Amino acid sequence: MLLLGAAMAAIASGQDFTSLVAFTYANGAAPSAPLVQGPNGDLYGTTTYGGTCSLYDLGCGTVFKVSPAGRLTTLRTFSGPDGAFPSSGLLLDTDGNFYGTTEGGGANCGSSNGCGTLYRMTPSGDLTTLYSFCSLANCADGEEPAGPLVQAGFGDIYGTTSFGGGSVAYGTVFRITSEGALSTLHSFTDPTKGNQPTGLVESVTGEFYGTTAAGGAQGYGTVFQITSSGEFTILYNFCSQTDCADGESPSALIQATSGNFVGTAERGGDPACSQGCGTVFEITSTGIFSLFHSFTGPDGFSPGAGVTQAADGNFYGTTVEGGYSYQCPGGCGTIFELTNGGTFTTLYDMSAFAVASDPRAALFQAANGILYGSTVVGGYDGAGTLFAMNSRLAPYVITVPHAGIVGEPVKILGYGLKQATGVSFNGTPAQFTIISGTEISTTVPAGAKGGSVEVTTPHGVLYSFPFIVGP
Repeated sequence: MLLLGAAMAAIASGQDFTSLVAFTYANGAAPSAPLVQGPNGDLYGTTTYGGTCSLYDLGCGTVFKVSPAGRLTTLRTFSGPDGAFPSSGLLLDTDGNFYGTTEGGGANCGSSNGCGTLYRMTPSGDLTTLYSFCSLANCADGEEPAGPLVQAGFGDIYGTTSFGGGSVAYGTVFRITSEGALSTLHSFTDPTKGNQPTGLVESVTGEFYGTTAAGGAQGYGTVFQITSSGEFTILYNFCSQTDCADGESPSALIQATSGNFVGTAERGGDPACSQGCGTVFEITSTGIFSLFHSFTGPDGFSPGAGVTQAADGNFYGTTVEGGYSYQCPGGCGTIFELTNGGTFTTLYDMSAFAVASDPRAALFQAANGILYGSTVVGGYDGAGTLFAMNSRLAPYVITVPHAGIVGEPVKILGYGLKQATGVSFNGTPAQFTIISGTEISTTVPAGAKGGSVEVTTPHGVLYSFPFIVGP
């Protein structure tokens, strides 16, 4: 493990950028997925390549944990049969385990790289392969799972594959149980209705929303809705505005606290940017589209990772390229902030940080309020880095899962929870057990309504993002 140490720079509005870790290939390379907070307060993530696997030239990838201060531990190196190229990050379940996918490897598929897996891993790194994709005729179950997994408020895990879905290989939406029983909910067999889905988000009303990077009526991607029973609806076709001003190739969505969905498109937007620098957009559950921001190059180019809504209500994201190119052809990438009102601020230009560039993962806000991210290039060995962005945001608490019914267990993650004196769900008190200073165990109380989960501590009240209480 290498620490980049005190590489810190003052940026807009008194914020601090700190480089935490430089990967070495032996402990991983190209971290390209957002981090997630574990019950112990550490952050967990994956690298697409690297590790000790010799099956592929760049390695098979790793799973790691890192302390908020930057102490890195490699938990798992993939070997190929158990998976390879874990580019989509991790999902924490209420059972305390993590779930994730690999784009390659596994027990099936004629491809030399394999067709991918879905796995469960304990916090200590013990891994169980739950499913190897392309185990059905014509790969009807899909190939190369990609994009974030999502656990439905009341049970199973949902995700997407980039390819496969029958004899015509345009991708799938699937559901899988914690024991590995997989069902294909939708196969993308008509490219005019989407091609290459990029992940899902569950809405507060229980439907799932997602994007496809390609396909649709104009061929530049779509936004779709799908129910847990597989009812599929196209909500929006990209490049439906003059000169593709709305964007091309959208990435995964988030549902904002407004109830609408916010995402990014890698290309398109302002026609003054000859290659199309990308956009940030908002879309309602009925398909009404609004453009939030069009990138121009100096403020960023290719926002391919989507955005994160932080506890202050603003959106934070990264661009792969752009900025003022002091170190990289085309720019090293940027970190940006966008308010609900559409005010855009470039917070950091990666060109100012000479040892890393190309931030391809969405940012993650840990419960301490700090934003964490990664770059796939840079560090002493060029294998990528992890960084922290302190924007002076207030601490908050994270609920796992984000939805539940009365009586269902819920984990509350945060920092400084050892002396908590109360837990409530939007004002309804709940019984709770303090597990540690970073974890509280509770259940959804009778009479609870949707809204913030509140934890009372001697230093004040910590709030969560809205929790969904089911019928």
